[in-house]
Amino acid sequence: MGDTYKEILIKRETPAGKKVLKGLMIALTAICIFFGIVIWPFLIAGVALLVACYFFVPKFDVEFEYLYVNGELDIDAIYSKQRRKKMGSYDVSELEILAPANSHALDSFRNQKGLKVKDFTSLDPHAKSYILIVNKEKGREMIKVELEDSILTDLRRLAPRKVNLY
Repeated sequence: MGDTYKEILIKRETPAGKKVLKGLMIALTAICIFFGIVIWPFLIAGVALLVACYFFVPKFDVEFEYLYVNGELDIDAIYSKQRRKKMGSYDVSELEILAPANSHALDSFRNQKGLKVKDFTSLDPHAKSYILIVNKEKGREMIKVELEDSILTDLRRLAPRKVNLY
């Protein structure tokens, strides 16, 4: 009855380099298939590039879906609005600290060895992002996310000493 449920969809901005790479892959594929009509080795290269485009081009368009339910944050990546991949599940019991990305509360974790960093943000410099430090069975992870105030409020209610909002 008092469950907190929130879904957030974050669209990642595609960097210019990836846009250029996507265009080059598609153009090179078209050129190889066109010349492959006359010279068969180009057709083989064109088919190989077509398969590569099928697997790699959709990964250039990424959205992240955060699903928050009662202290558990599930993160999925959605590629080209077609394929979904589970990126991780994080529980408040695993949380060591949550703070804004520019907070001094995270200074002791920034240059730590063996810390796995995962970025699930939009890469927009104006967006308010937060960092979660979680203890998983494989080690400590630094998770970058863009959370809404309702989630932060609930996390602060569940773990007041672990959530720094300054």
